[in-house]
Amino acid sequence: MSDDTPQTSLFDDPPAIGAPEAPDAPSASACPAASAPLGSASTPVARAAELNRILSRAAYAYYALDDPEMTDAEFDRLLVELQALESAHPELVSPESYTQRIGGYVSDQFEPVRHAQRMYSIDDAMSLDELDEWLARTDGALGATAERPVAYTCELKIDGLGIALTYRDGTLVRAATRGDGTTGENVTANALTIKDIPRALASAGMGRIAGGGFGVSIEVRGEVYMPKHSFVRLNEQNDAAGRQPFANPRNAAAGSLRQKDSSVTKARDLETFIYAVADESPLAIDTQHDFLSWLKDCGFSVNPHARRVESSREVRRFCVDALAYRGELDYDIDGVVVKVDSFAGQAALGFTARAPRWSMAFKFPPEERRTVLRQIRVQVGRTGVLTPVAEFDPVVVAGSTIARATLHNIDEVRRKDVREGDTIVVHKAGDVIPEVVGPVTEGPLAAEHEARPLWDMPETCPSCGSPVVREEGEVAWRCVSIDCPAQASERLIHWGSRNAMDIDGLGDEIVGRMVEQGILTDVADYYDRLDVDTLAAVDTGRVYETAGKGHEEGDGIVVGPTIAGKIMGQVEASKRAGLGRVLFGLGIRHVGASVANLLADRFGSMQALAAATEEDMAQVDGIGPKIAQSVRGFFSVEGNVAVVERLRAAGVSLEQEGFGEGPKRPQTLDGLTFVLTGTLEKYSRGDAGSRLKALGAKVSGSVSKKTSFVVAGAAAGSKLAKAQALGVTVLDETALDHILATGQLPG
Repeated sequence: MSDDTPQTSLFDDPPAIGAPEAPDAPSASACPAASAPLGSASTPVARAAELNRILSRAAYAYYALDDPEMTDAEFDRLLVELQALESAHPELVSPESYTQRIGGYVSDQFEPVRHAQRMYSIDDAMSLDELDEWLARTDGALGATAERPVAYTCELKIDGLGIALTYRDGTLVRAATRGDGTTGENVTANALTIKDIPRALASAGMGRIAGGGFGVSIEVRGEVYMPKHSFVRLNEQNDAAGRQPFANPRNAAAGSLRQKDSSVTKARDLETFIYAVADESPLAIDTQHDFLSWLKDCGFSVNPHARRVESSREVRRFCVDALAYRGELDYDIDGVVVKVDSFAGQAALGFTARAPRWSMAFKFPPEERRTVLRQIRVQVGRTGVLTPVAEFDPVVVAGSTIARATLHNIDEVRRKDVREGDTIVVHKAGDVIPEVVGPVTEGPLAAEHEARPLWDMPETCPSCGSPVVREEGEVAWRCVSIDCPAQASERLIHWGSRNAMDIDGLGDEIVGRMVEQGILTDVADYYDRLDVDTLAAVDTGRVYETAGKGHEEGDGIVVGPTIAGKIMGQVEASKRAGLGRVLFGLGIRHVGASVANLLADRFGSMQALAAATEEDMAQVDGIGPKIAQSVRGFFSVEGNVAVVERLRAAGVSLEQEGFGEGPKRPQTLDGLTFVLTGTLEKYSRGDAGSRLKALGAKVSGSVSKKTSFVVAGAAAGSKLAKAQALGVTVLDETALDHILATGQLPG
């Protein structure tokens, strides 16, 4: 949240007793339903069985697959129905009922971890009236009086993935997901990549643990979440790459934490809030409020908006404020957790089968609106991905007006079954991303929906008219034309990047303006259209917004002859870069720098590669069918071939230097198999793998008895453990440096 965020009572001191009470939060029933009620069972027994089946399946999709099949509001509605049914018919309650379970599942892809104590769920209050009833019961059970009220701690309910962190002698030794409450998944290697998880407890916190913290194990608990701005960026990347988008920040966080490759987790920008402890007995602390202070002393991230209050009125006010200002936060919350502040009071109240009696979660009602879908329009991204976008009548959701939302890909359009002309339900995923929930098919709207034609992706690119393709196993349709205007800027910038043609000075500003002014349309234009005089005259001033003045032109700043001369000198020098760099610079789908060099080393010239079949390419070690299909598809587009021929005519070398002369370095590692794991400081794993291959080694993705060496970087996980179990020699990055520099194994 920015420093100039308006401050409200959520962030200020609580009001004095007797201050005007805040208005009620809207009830869940005030929000339109996204779908008709599920189920049609005619007896309580049948309906309970149906609800249990639906809830169990939805929970599995949510917790195990990180791919929810219904909204949280719909899940909560069904759970409340089941609870009410069992309350009216106690004979329906059984240990197998979802009401007696803690949500969550344990995946078999991670080592199982048994928690020090059970991690419970929290019961939900779906309205402020229900919360007031719980507060009254709790006050009564603890003997509250006007002179001695029960104090509560109010905390924002973070919508993330539960995590338990175990510290022994003050040092982090294990991180685990909540799992089924009793057993979680060991995600220590991934947790170590999250910057705000301390590796060791600060001395200020250690001083409040029995014995100074040594000889003691402490398990603290909290939530891993993804900030909203990171969620937006991640889904933009997924869209550009043709990958399935995450439904919301919670699922993005869960999917990121439960990665087999910790480098993926590290790149996902996860954060934490810690708020609980498995066993408080080693701590010289008596209340939840003081415990949160201790967590901060230890170095943990603690939500700054938690507050201790001493009346139900203050609890209600906190909840209403949190609901009103949730959109100001850079993380997703779906309610408020209210806890009895005293640890002694918590112990006196105890637990039910699935939740503590001393805590209750006030769940926010969903904010959804109905509108009319007018058109599904296709956007072409800079990497050629075709993205369907829903355009609908403007509607206010979560404080802002929205009129369009991405539908991501054709599979998503089919899954939601939205059609032009439908009345649809829209909301904001994570309170930030406009999203179409689905069509409204109640009453006469159902027949109207079925009468409308299904929407389909166009067969040609709406930007350039070239055919579009969908590669096997991909969800995205793409335009593969190299001269597609929608992709021009990014392709042109990529061509000049360091691992491609390495032309310094061709940044976003200059290239963007040359595209806007029609100077550049494809990479061959650098060589047969651009000259010093043209480049020197390019104006890099930008249009910008001035408060109260509308749009104004920025200062006219031209490139000038000096800079233009230097850039064109590098353009000329890039003609000798070689085939590998040219192939990478062309931006062919799935062809990164390493793959480009493999193809260049194998075929030697652009002419030979263009004539190769998919089968020819797939015979190259490291080139799979998907890459071969993509390269073959590139050369099947007439416009792409024309650009390549213009590069040849302009004098750009389309041959690999040294081709046919044999390997450049002695193959001293021939017959050895390496596995790379963990995070290396000086190399990406792809770069290190390519260098090892250049010395004759084979680089594998899995450890086996045939593995010669495992190179382990920071936060190495299961591959390191398997190597140690099999007796495979483990090398550090210093040893890797020696091998790459000398071609020899360390002595």
